[in-house]
Amino acid sequence: MTIQLIEQILQLSISERLELIENIWNSITDIPDAIELTEKQKQELDYRLELYEQNSARGSNWEEVKERIKNRK
Repeated sequence: MTIQLIEQILQLSISERLELIENIWNSITDIPDAIELTEKQKQELDYRLELYEQNSARGSNWEEVKERIKNRK
């Protein structure tokens, strides 16, 4: 990335930069196989999945989490 491009990005408003970040992130997640996990990362994900499966009722869905965050004061 060139310095000129970075300078142009920094001239964008915060909302424009956030939109740019979102677009970049979406372009990455559109190709899930492009990001290779290390063996340690795979083991950690397997471990977390196993914990979830053992205690699936313990977790919260997104709506519950969002409500808790909104109600914090």
